Amino acid sequence: MARLTSLLASATAWLALFGLASCTTTKTKSLPSLFDATIDDLERGLSQGLFTSVDLVNAYEARIAQVNPILRAVNELNPDALDIAAELDALRASGTTLGPLHGIPILIKDNIATADKMNNTAGSYALLGAKVPRDSTMAAKLRQAGAIILGKANLSQWANYRSSNSSSGWSAIGGQATGAYYPNEDPGGSSSGSGVAASIGLALGTLGTETSGSIISPAQKGNLVGIKPTVGLTSRYLVIPISSHQDTTGPMARTVKDAAIILQAIAGVDKYDNYTSAIPNNGVIPDYVAALNKSALSGARIGIPYNAFSVNSSATEMAAFWDAVKIMQDAGVIIVESNFTVASPNTSTIVLGADFVSDLAAYLAELSYNPNDVHSLADVLAYTQSDPRESYPDRNTARWDAALALGYNNTDPRFWAELQNNYYDGGEGGLLGAIERNSLDAVILPTSQAAGRAAIVGAPIITVPLGFYPVTWNVTTNARGLVQQGPNVPFGLSFLGGLWTEERLISLAYAFEQKTLVRERGPKPYILPNVDLEDFVD
Repeated sequence: MARLTSLLASATAWLALFGLASCTTTKTKSLPSLFDATIDDLERGLSQGLFTSVDLVNAYEARIAQVNPILRAVNELNPDALDIAAELDALRASGTTLGPLHGIPILIKDNIATADKMNNTAGSYALLGAKVPRDSTMAAKLRQAGAIILGKANLSQWANYRSSNSSSGWSAIGGQATGAYYPNEDPGGSSSGSGVAASIGLALGTLGTETSGSIISPAQKGNLVGIKPTVGLTSRYLVIPISSHQDTTGPMARTVKDAAIILQAIAGVDKYDNYTSAIPNNGVIPDYVAALNKSALSGARIGIPYNAFSVNSSATEMAAFWDAVKIMQDAGVIIVESNFTVASPNTSTIVLGADFVSDLAAYLAELSYNPNDVHSLADVLAYTQSDPRESYPDRNTARWDAALALGYNNTDPRFWAELQNNYYDGGEGGLLGAIERNSLDAVILPTSQAAGRAAIVGAPIITVPLGFYPVTWNVTTNARGLVQQGPNVPFGLSFLGGLWTEERLISLAYAFEQKTLVRERGPKPYILPNVDLEDFVD
């Protein structure tokens, strides 16, 4: 954490020198603004020699230093990032590039392990200083693609699987992350820092993880595209787990194309994660970028499960949803009423609890250095309750208490019965059944209502920007005082699909994005770094 500490120590100087931007900034050079730069923009500038990857790392780190004291999006910067950038610049100068992510800085959630000088903490002091024997497969794939792992993003501690009374975006290590579209905005969980960072250009894009909602929720709160892949499309090896049956890793970015490029780099079979052996076509990954098609909505069959809408939905969000349906119909979409046969799905806490007991122990067993000698959930609970930095009992350990109270893990027959309930309620009784019965390309729901139906069967979701609460909207807060709804707070639209249908979902999401351009037409965040790439280009 030394690199981030050093930068944050200079944050006051940055604030005094540059100030924090309001909604607009004034720049003079013809370089891309990192607030909305795409992979294409950065790749073009790098290939033309307008700037270097070293310039990008310096600029992104300065942007983080400016806003992180307020937003707490980033837990740690990679102390080797500048050296890695210089190596990639030299490789480019010699005529070799590793792909579209070559020399592009990416932040990853602080539960995705790296075998370098950074920590892998899930936001807990219990894992501070712990080491892994090798990179997680996600980190290794990013490096193979030429990306620069810039640092670790803050998260809801333990991916939001500890307390029943905590808040999205809080971790003991990182503090309380907040969103950038309204002061003290709830950032969505649990890939909270990843969402905040991508939303205002603290990196080109980010990786998050999702068990149920942890990519798509912060993506919608940051006016982003988030892809929650089919469980098994991306490896979970050396990703600090909740549930092997529901966990997945995916990208968050400002455009569908950028998210597709990052997904292309991280998807694939991994010998360390047997779930990836189920990838169809002998593990061959489709060309997700080639799937981008502005006309993809024409003729698509898209289902609406009317009996799945929440009675607590806001009128603003639902009005935007029905406007989106009209846009799709005008583009040639065939809308199909596709109700779920199980109106209220099973939301068993047993599956997650029993999985966590087993899967956390398996992760801890992989550690090559375990300074706090934690080897089980019971050990981690005891540590958490004894270290005052963990804010116990103000933030309780209720989810762990319930998991341990089961008295068994995911090898028990009682777990299997609960898992089959999930598979029915999300399969024949829910999302997968509706898709199969009605020959659908996708189901659509407001993002705030989309996570659970896909989570329990490991199905994919893509969320795209849909709209914003009006400037006259009354602020609503949660028990911890975070703003849930307020002026200019974004919300999203989700495309849910059958297993392994990311290629089709990306195509549909891209077509909708290009029809609406919600992100670029909507309001800007209330807080933006004022320092940008041009401040570092000689």
